Amino acid sequence: MFSHRLSTALTSRRGAWISLAIALAVMTLLMGVFARAVPPAGSAALPAQAESARVTQLLETFPSASERHVLLVAEASGPLSVAQRSGLDATVAALAAQAGHPASPVRVSEDGRAALADLRIDATETSDANAQLVKALRETAATHAPDGVTTYVTGGPAFAADVTLAFAGADFTLLIVTIAVVAVLLIATYRSPILWLLPIAVVGLADGVAGKVTAALGTALDLHFDSGIISVLVFGAGANYALLLISRYREYLRREADHRVALAGAWRATAPALLASNVTVVLAVATLALAAVPTTRGLGLTAATGLLIALLAVLFALPPLLAVCGRRVFWPYAPRVESAEAPDAVGSRGWGALAAQALRRPALSLAAGGLVLLVLASGLLGARVGLSQTEQFRGEAGAAQGVAALSRHFDAGAAQPLEVVAASAAAESVQSALGKVAGVSAMRVVETNGTFTRLQAVTTAEPGSAESRDLVERVRDTAHSVPSAGALVGGEAAAEADARAAHLTDFTLVAPLVVLAGFVVLVAFLRTLVAPLLLLLINIVSAGAALGLGAVLSRVVLGESALDLQVPLLAWMFLVALGVDYTIFVVHRARQESLRHGTREGMVRAIGHTGGVITSAGLVLAGVFAALGVLPLVTLGQLGLIVGVGVLVDTLLVRSVVVPALFGLVGDKLWGAGFAREADAARTNDPAAAPTLTGPDALTGPGALTGPDDNPTPSLPDRPAKVST
Repeated sequence: MFSHRLSTALTSRRGAWISLAIALAVMTLLMGVFARAVPPAGSAALPAQAESARVTQLLETFPSASERHVLLVAEASGPLSVAQRSGLDATVAALAAQAGHPASPVRVSEDGRAALADLRIDATETSDANAQLVKALRETAATHAPDGVTTYVTGGPAFAADVTLAFAGADFTLLIVTIAVVAVLLIATYRSPILWLLPIAVVGLADGVAGKVTAALGTALDLHFDSGIISVLVFGAGANYALLLISRYREYLRREADHRVALAGAWRATAPALLASNVTVVLAVATLALAAVPTTRGLGLTAATGLLIALLAVLFALPPLLAVCGRRVFWPYAPRVESAEAPDAVGSRGWGALAAQALRRPALSLAAGGLVLLVLASGLLGARVGLSQTEQFRGEAGAAQGVAALSRHFDAGAAQPLEVVAASAAAESVQSALGKVAGVSAMRVVETNGTFTRLQAVTTAEPGSAESRDLVERVRDTAHSVPSAGALVGGEAAAEADARAAHLTDFTLVAPLVVLAGFVVLVAFLRTLVAPLLLLLINIVSAGAALGLGAVLSRVVLGESALDLQVPLLAWMFLVALGVDYTIFVVHRARQESLRHGTREGMVRAIGHTGGVITSAGLVLAGVFAALGVLPLVTLGQLGLIVGVGVLVDTLLVRSVVVPALFGLVGDKLWGAGFAREADAARTNDPAAAPTLTGPDALTGPGALTGPDDNPTPSLPDRPAKVST
């Protein structure tokens, strides 16, 4: 059998060294080949066909295409004095000299407590250059500001600069926090000061390879994505795969004296489940490639690539490393060979006892668990989706503070006016029509390129608010109705409205596909329809519960009024995919045990064997996603929070209570028509009849430790043998 030969190659005395050398060589080669690869700079937040994106393209044809506009907002505690106004004129002059372009005259608010000036800066080629320019302007404004006056530099380029400055060094911080979280949880799980280093080393190398490969993939296909999320996925998934493999290895070490034989058996027993779970998540994230939003679409292919690299590293680099290190790597709690297994030990305590309790009254357990999930999901009622620009930063951002100050004294939309492009022959008609729209406080002609004219509409609504979205629609309806104008409406406020519509479209398309992908994998893995349908229904309810609980925690605990536009889709994808992931781990073991012990006892034994490791895996994954909270954007913090609590709910409630109760109610019907024949064959085959082999022959001989399609419980040696290291 191929799996026997492969496991031998990975774990035998000579094969382990050869396999480890090959794995390290391949990883080193990939990192060397793609050493200079970096992800594409910038981000494309809108589909190319969105109206605001088309306006942005048209603006590149105007004379001022090489310029960007920022605003200087000055605020005082009382009315500005003559000296302060004169000082602000000097401040604006200094900023104009630094920017290299004339500035607009200083405009004082009606209450006399604030002033506003429009500054032009040259468009920069990189986000870092833009950030440094905005930072320099802010320093100049603060240096030249009159006494008693606070200055802010805000506007579109200033918001982009704040994002860049906030993320300076953030990826490194995220990596360090992620490694620390995984290390602490692995040490707590393994109770060994040595063992945790092996999976950390392997997954760390996989993350390095994934970072370079996905950067090259992004450059080749012009994909925009968040590299921090890729690292979190690689570390989270890789650590989970390692936990499950090492847990099965530890279990086999209690039955087999030769650690290489035990490791080979553990590899064969877990590889199918690891492969199925990886395929589930890969298919789920790959559906993002169909999204309209470029940043969401880019995450699909790159995340799928990172997850595949994590699986390959754990399957082909970790086993030979474990084989080389031997049993001593578990010090000080190295497993010892046992003479026999207590027949009822699995279900008598711990997770097995919890599953047994759920199976005593399965209908009540299922109803109670389902009620808890529905109560948690009710947190979605009244939840708002969509953050304004001032709400998207954790902590104080200069651009957001500037918009807040501007809104206190001027029209809220003055920081980001609507950009209108219309045929020059009809520009006057467009200007007149839009000037009559309620919520438009001012209209002005900016420039023309001969064919088109650029106009700006200042509004009273804060960009990103519901009022702003309604106003954008009214302005567009009016502009589109002007004959022969061919008018298009863009700008930051319009882009936010377009982004909201695009994310909604993506959710309605991708969310069902994620569910379908999970269903296909479960059907292929379990070879039946009943169990996948029921298990997927539970996962959907569980994902809804996590979204509801996360929305409440975000609103009540973190004080965030809404979920960001990207969060519902990404959270749904991860929650459903990871829910199916953990389902596969449990059900894979449950089917093995059920063949010999029946569905009810098989589920108790499966939970008893896997409950601890799946809980540990859930804690690791929750901790890794929670590490996203160190990043400065609310979006990533919310994603980490929701996925983190979702993994815990799924691990502690769904896998431990709801799924066992479901199996207790439905029974053997879950497994399909062929299950009875397989069970009869498994019970007829007496495992004690096969001799127990140790040493190299046990890897391939008739008494070898078996994979998932054979005897689920390895035969025990007649007497404890010498424990190999």
